[in-house]
Amino acid sequence: MTISTRLTQYLDDNKVTYDLVSHPRSVSSIGSAIAAHVSPTQLAKAVILEDHEGRKMMAVLPADHRVSLRSLGDKLNRDLRLISEQEIYPMFNDCKLGAIPSLGAAFNLEAVYDDLLINAKEIYFEAGDHSNLVHMKRSDFIKLIKNAKHLRFSHQSVH
Repeated sequence: MTISTRLTQYLDDNKVTYDLVSHPRSVSSIGSAIAAHVSPTQLAKAVILEDHEGRKMMAVLPADHRVSLRSLGDKLNRDLRLISEQEIYPMFNDCKLGAIPSLGAAFNLEAVYDDLLINAKEIYFEAGDHSNLVHMKRSDFIKLIKNAKHLRFSHQSVH
């Protein structure tokens, strides 16, 4: 498997230009950034959250950051928790476990994007496997996420 079929359809439907960047297999966003020689600030990672009413959402942030559940929950007026990989897998059945593309709309999922992502000239994100990243210009990424919420809700992780 390379790129998720739903992701391919979404990108094609929205007529954006992108390319795939192959890299040695990795199992984390930071690992993918390092393997692909990409700045972690340019790699958008997806984290799947759920509120107490069972509504799921995708939070998208730079690979070198962590979601502040309290900050995001306060801004959205929702009590949020990270969901387990076992809960995530059925939602992304055309992707390898842990390689979720960072475009919620491609998977009919509400999404919120950290404003830090808009600072990067180019954006990379998981293609749906552990060996490829989707690469596109910031303007195309912004076009794809224009209807989603944009907030500041992450903090840099220490590596």
